[in-house]
Amino acid sequence: MPASTRHHRTLAAIVHCVGLLTALPVLPTATAANAPAATASHAPAAGQLQPAASAAPEPSMPAAPPAVPTPTRVVSPAARPKVSVRVAPERSAAPGYRIEVRNAGSKPVETTVRQELPQGVSATTVSDGGRVLRPGGSAATEVTWRLKLPPESTTTLGTTLTTTASRQPVTAPTCAFASDGRQPYDCASATWTAPGMAATQSAEPTGWRRQGPALVAAGAALLVLGVVGLLTWRRRRRPVAAALASDGPGTVYPRPAAPRPPARRRKPPVWIVVPVAAIVLAGTLGAAAWSATRRVTAIDTDGQPTSGAWKGTGVAGSLGMPLREDAFEFTVYRMTCEPGRGARQCQATVGVRNLTPEHQSWHGKLQRAYLANGNWVTTDEPATRRANQGRDVFADPVAAGSRVVLPLVFTINGREAPQRLELRSGVFSAGVRVDVP
Repeated sequence: MPASTRHHRTLAAIVHCVGLLTALPVLPTATAANAPAATASHAPAAGQLQPAASAAPEPSMPAAPPAVPTPTRVVSPAARPKVSVRVAPERSAAPGYRIEVRNAGSKPVETTVRQELPQGVSATTVSDGGRVLRPGGSAATEVTWRLKLPPESTTTLGTTLTTTASRQPVTAPTCAFASDGRQPYDCASATWTAPGMAATQSAEPTGWRRQGPALVAAGAALLVLGVVGLLTWRRRRRPVAAALASDGPGTVYPRPAAPRPPARRRKPPVWIVVPVAAIVLAGTLGAAAWSATRRVTAIDTDGQPTSGAWKGTGVAGSLGMPLREDAFEFTVYRMTCEPGRGARQCQATVGVRNLTPEHQSWHGKLQRAYLANGNWVTTDEPATRRANQGRDVFADPVAAGSRVVLPLVFTINGREAPQRLELRSGVFSAGVRVDVP
């Protein structure tokens, strides 16, 4: 028998034995699984233990090891409310708004619609059923309607406000609440701008116009460099022009009898180099000083500390203005406080929009209400849970691309009302600050 054939047969025998040894542990399980059903149906004899078939794991379904993590629960976007609000400014000389309240459900809904008015502005015209009120603990006024919305219907409301002396833009947020007046269905906001203010605002210096000093310095430096280059080029061109103007032949490119020593390169005179360097240095220092001055001026020295926040840029605004920070866009629509002197609750109606492609968590301890003396309080989470009908709004993250409108409750001691809200999505976010009346 050839040696190659013997080697092949030996290798085949070894592989066959290894396969049998590997299959031996599976044989008892397979035999028990293939046992006749009739035998398993007989009752066990006295003193004989019945094997627990359910305790043995199935061969095709191995148990997952403990190190395998459980899948993360997917956060579904918040359901759209059945009652929605839309606000649009009127094109009129005085501030005016058109409010549309829609009920997309199949049942009638009772709701309370409130429009917040800024300080110093009052309502001159209100659509049927509206009343002008001043809520307790607030210096601003509001317009209130109590409506019963038919199913799948849209109700249109309207207001006209007094014109401000400076004709500045006026923002008036509007919310639709449940029958109790505390749980918001939806909120919206709009800013009225005077007809002649749009062109004026567009004519304001923006972009490159704001950087005038730096651009002027850079332009002057480029002009000086251009003049120096022109003078240098003209000096180098003079020998060639003189040679072309002479009458003798071969004066342009003479062929010397002996090699000439290397010509010494002419350097620009000192009276040109020094002024150019001084102008460039002065322009650079002026641009740096101007940029630093603008940054220092932009710093709000009266701002409250942000607890080491460093991610993003902090922004400030008023009621009804959408303010974007690192991950969220916050809009504070309303702020009211209970009357009294002791411990009382102040409720803020806040809209939160997640503008990132990922789910974002936020925490109640990071949301603050600042008093006039600089003290601040965080969100009262038990009271906030009660205001949201028992739902913990900080337990679940905000789904990507979704928007929620919810009340946040702060407990204040004393008669002083909050002057500013500070909202943020995370510890390292600069957050937003909203001035509340």
